[in-house]
This record gives sequence, structure tokens and C-alpha cells, in this order.
Amino acid sequence: MIVTGVVLAAGSSSRLGQPKQLLPFRGTTLLGATLDLARRCNFSQLLVTVGGAAADVMTAIDFTGAQVVDNPDFGSGCGSSISAAIARVDEASDGLVLMLGDQPGVSVEAVGRLIDEAGTAQVAVCSYVNGRGHPFWFARSVFDDLSTLHGDKAVWKVLESGRYSVTEVSIETAEPIDVDTWADYEALLAANGVPS
Repeated sequence: MIVTGVVLAAGSSSRLGQPKQLLPFRGTTLLGATLDLARRCNFSQLLVTVGGAAADVMTAIDFTGAQVVDNPDFGSGCGSSISAAIARVDEASDGLVLMLGDQPGVSVEAVGRLIDEAGTAQVAVCSYVNGRGHPFWFARSVFDDLSTLHGDKAVWKVLESGRYSVTEVSIETAEPIDVDTWADYEALLAANGVPS
């Protein structure tokens, strides 16, 4: 199966007050660590969206192996990043795995299980012990809907629309922390044994 990985990293970090993509983490940055994870997933294609603080992010981050998708409409929410990325997905791709650029704790094993267990499902989500979460799987049959997304949480509306079959892939851990606030960042550091 041909799979595209899409890492969403175009946010403006408005709740954090500084570019979260560039926060130090595991000897690199938050986005750098997430891209390291994504590269280990051996996607056929890897896309990463940028927007907020794009100039600084492009200078500081190693994008080796990834295609950068600029999203000038990043301020309207992550829906615009998804629609921008869809336009760049390889025509041969069977589907995509949607990942958050501020969630480096996702495991390669979880991504592998998501892809394997999605099977012929149009949509698959990780079902953690504390609820549904990223990463998500979307088959090509969902791409038209993804290409018209607007606003924040728009992708959740697709999941909950009832238009698509949704497979839940059981992951026996809590959902990895995604960083929206300084408290989230401190929690991520603490979970990795790093003093804040």
C-alpha cells in the first residue's frame, strides 16, 4: 500500500505565545522530533505544512525527506492546512496518515497498527485508553471532503459526519500529549524526564 504522511505544523501558537514548532525537545525541537518520528514510519511520501513563523521554522528545522507545503491561510485553522496538503498528495497514494506537528510522543508502532488495521476502511482513528486521538487514517475516497475543510476541529467533523465508515484501532496507552499551552509543554517535558 502506498501511504502519504501529513504532519500539520502551520499553527500560529497563539495560546503559547511563541512558535511551539521550535521549542526544545529531545536534543532537537518539538517539530524536529515529530519529523524524526514520521521519517521512521517509512511513508512513501511525507508532507509537512508550515505557516505560522514559517521563516524561522524553515531556517531551524531539518526537513530532509519531507516536502514542505506552505499554508498562507494558517490563521483560519488547521482545516486550511489539510486542504493545502491534499493538493500535494501523490496521485498513486492509497491514503494518508494525518499527524500533529506538536505531538512527538506518538509511536511508530501505533502508526503501523493504524495503517495495518485500517484495511479497507475509509477512516481510521487511534482509540487510546482515554479516548480517540491522532494520528488518523483517511483513504483516498475521503480526499474530496478533506480538500474543502475550513477552521479548527474541521477534521473531527468529517469523522463524526456519519458519511464514512470509521475503524477504531486500539492503542493500549493514553493519548500522547499535544502541545497547545505552556502547561502542555511542561507536562511533555515531565513525561520525558526533562526538568522544565
